[in-house]
Amino acid sequence: MSLVTKAFHSNASAAVILIRAMVGLVFLSEGIQKFLYPEIRGAGRFLKIGLPSPEFLSYFVASFEIVCGILIVLGLFTRLAVLPTITIMLVAIFSTKIPMLPEDGFWSMAHAARTDFSMLLGSIYLLIVGAGPLSIDAVLFWKKSRQQTKT
Repeated sequence: MSLVTKAFHSNASAAVILIRAMVGLVFLSEGIQKFLYPEIRGAGRFLKIGLPSPEFLSYFVASFEIVCGILIVLGLFTRLAVLPTITIMLVAIFSTKIPMLPEDGFWSMAHAARTDFSMLLGSIYLLIVGAGPLSIDAVLFWKKSRQQTKT
């Protein structure tokens, strides 16, 4: 089995489609909202939390959220698509949630970060297990891997 085939192969159950739907649709929705409501979800939010080049960065992140969200929902290049989502969530946690700890305390931070942690862990899960059998990855790569193991 080639390295590429291994990267897209998955032994996950068909139920992984639920995790793909949760992670992918949340990222898709959040990316779209950064374009629709830039003052509160996009550049305005990025400016408020002190990120550099907030206008460029918000559209850059939103584009990744939309593209990766769609790829995750479809189960296409899933393991590659979750790499940016993991990065986005780590930046979100470290730039917006961890700074809450000194002033607001752990429980307030934990409450505010619940979606961030869920999206981070869901993305890591998909990185580990792959897209599962109900995915475009399965159609494109599993068939090829089964043929290679037969020869």
